[in-house]
Amino acid sequence: MSGAFEAVDVARLRSGHGVKWGSLPPGTIGAWVADMDFGVPPAVRESIVRVAEREDFGYPYWPGEDPVVEAFEERMAGRHGWRPSPGRTRVFTDLIQILQVMIEHATAPGDGVAIHVPSYPPFLAAVARSGRRIVPLPMLWDETGWGFSAEGLTDRLRAQGCRMVVLVNPHNPTGRVLTRAELSAVAAAAEELDLVVLADEIHADLVYSPHRHVPFASLGADAAARTITATSATKAFNIAGLRCAVAHVGPEHVLESLAAAPLDYFGTPSVLSRVATVAAWREGGAWLDDLLRTLDDNRRTLADWAAASPWDLRHHTPQATYLGWLDFAGTPLGDRSPAAHLERHAGVKLSEGAEFSQHTDVATASFARVNFATSPANLREILSRVSAGLRAAPAA
Repeated sequence: MSGAFEAVDVARLRSGHGVKWGSLPPGTIGAWVADMDFGVPPAVRESIVRVAEREDFGYPYWPGEDPVVEAFEERMAGRHGWRPSPGRTRVFTDLIQILQVMIEHATAPGDGVAIHVPSYPPFLAAVARSGRRIVPLPMLWDETGWGFSAEGLTDRLRAQGCRMVVLVNPHNPTGRVLTRAELSAVAAAAEELDLVVLADEIHADLVYSPHRHVPFASLGADAAARTITATSATKAFNIAGLRCAVAHVGPEHVLESLAAAPLDYFGTPSVLSRVATVAAWREGGAWLDDLLRTLDDNRRTLADWAAASPWDLRHHTPQATYLGWLDFAGTPLGDRSPAAHLERHAGVKLSEGAEFSQHTDVATASFARVNFATSPANLREILSRVSAGLRAAPAA
């Protein structure tokens, strides 16, 4: 294990501007929002320092193509086996902005937007607040892991008046890496109904062997022509606060609609966010490899802890991400909010499960999401506190 991941400086984290630790009272451990407790790759830090030393904070300009776009295209081809089409990639600030923009340019008020649930809470909120209807595709639990039913998918989407599918793969919060067969079932339904597919692939670099990420747009010509691929270096390289993301826009009508928007309508990511993203994608490989070894150990620690629990604590080892999705229904908490109880009585803040199914009738109130992107010692303390909080809880 690299020394960069053996320990975390909690005092430094608490004194900074990050919400994960800065928003918590003293004594509470943060294991909720999807930031890592580690630093950043040396190349990212050095790229930012170089800009600061030059005092290079004017309006962004690069001769030729935006280097973020070039780095994105190189990474998709080299790491994930998909070559994006030239001239179809735009730079945004983050994935939430991309989703909100694409909803407005690819659908109309009242349209259905299908998405696997549980899902990232800001995505559900964005769909609901845009005046579109959330069409939940429930993620289903069985003894082999999380998945979804593709049976009758086309008919279900047609009946709900869907015009877009939001596909989060790897999936947050369950950590599933969808297979080519699963993705192909979605692609077939999208082709028959002429749907736009927004593929959020921000966790693609955080996949554990032997699983492999399959870009949705790589499934074939039709899939490529209807897919908006959204991604960023922020999750894998711990630079969420720098705000830089890309969207590769396959659908021609969406690309034309975006081009017709006012020139500065979508804003411009900063010089710092751009140079950090390029450095991460082009020079952060060795750091990422070390990170994945630590995260792999941590996800196994979490799985072993859940399996050894004296309660029926349902959990499947994630195939990707640094997020664990835990069902506390078989513990003394029953259907009560595990995150609220554990924050109050165990001094650990997890993500509230009910938020991952807001605006839908999918039941996730007994779940909580734990972020295990921290040092092994800190993770053990988190799990120890959770166990103590459960032992002290009155039966439901």
